[in-house]
Order: sequence, then C-alpha cells, then structure tokens
Amino acid sequence: MAVEIAANIRRGNIVEHTDGQLYSVLKAESYRPGKGTPTTTIEMRRISDGIKIVQTYKTTDKLEKAFVEEVDYTYLYQDGDNYVFMHPDTFEQVYVPATMLGDGSAYLAENMVCTLQIFSGAAVSVTLPARITATIAETEPVVKGQTASGSYKPAILDNGVRVMVPPHVEVGTRIVVNTEDGTYMERAKD
Repeated sequence: MAVEIAANIRRGNIVEHTDGQLYSVLKAESYRPGKGTPTTTIEMRRISDGIKIVQTYKTTDKLEKAFVEEVDYTYLYQDGDNYVFMHPDTFEQVYVPATMLGDGSAYLAENMVCTLQIFSGAAVSVTLPARITATIAETEPVVKGQTASGSYKPAILDNGVRVMVPPHVEVGTRIVVNTEDGTYMERAKD
C-alpha cells in the first residue's frame, strides 16, 4: 500500500478505506473555496459487495492506495450475473461480477479490450475503453432547416443505451460515444 493525499486520488484508483475494505474510486472532485479549507469529495464503490459511498476529505488528508496490476483482457460473453474476460496471451478466463461494471456493462461488445485491475490475484475493477463506436437504432426523423447547434434529440443505440445526439443524426448512423458519461462525441469516421 502507498500513501497518497486525497487531492491526487483519481477515477479508477483502488484505495483502502478506514474500515479496512478496498474501494474502487468512481469519481473524485476537488473544491477550493476562496476562504476556508480545500476539500476533495470521492465517490467510491466497495469491491466486496458493490455498495457505493461518498466521502469528503481535506485535500491534504492521506489515503492508502492499493498496488494493483493493470492487465488488458478481452471481453468474451456474459454468464448469468458475471462477465467473462480472457487474457490474450495465456487464455486464462476471469469472471467479473456485474456489480463491478455497473452501468458500463451496456457498452461491452464481444472482443472488446478492457483493462482489469488485479489485486492479490483477483479482479477488483474494470476500465472500459474511453470511446466506443455504436450505431443509432432509433431516433426522431431529421427536421429540414433545423441547424441550431445547441439543440439535441434523444436516440437509442444498438446496445440499448440512450444518448442525446445532434438533430442531423439519422437511424443507421455510426457515432462515437464517451463511455465515462455516455455523451455523443462525433460521427464515426469508418
């Protein structure tokens, strides 16, 4: 374990909380008021059972950061409440509980390369690629003359995820989506 100040904790880090459990950091935001003590709010999920907590620390508070090995695995398929990943060199298969992926499981596609954080021989966290390419399955029709750049319309992707897209995007269009927050980034260039 390494000691890290709260201001340096980032999304995807694995920390040991005061209760002795390991937590995966989902979001970390620092707040620096003009007057007063700067704070860092960390949203994290307990690895053992998937319970989320939100904790606020002074930015100088020290946290125990766990040493995890980051290894690329290929996603194979869903098996009940688990997702199966395979190491590309050793062909070792790892079962990851659905609670560990949370809402990110909707973005999984066969043969997608994801990064698994391994602690003491077990997967403790999964990092999806930052961007995925998906096809629009359904959306409202294109309205001629609607060119306002600030307006968006709802669309459903082929993986069932709901996303807001610009008005010119039609059904069948391939787009790039940010997996972290589920937002439209651009049209796919393929």
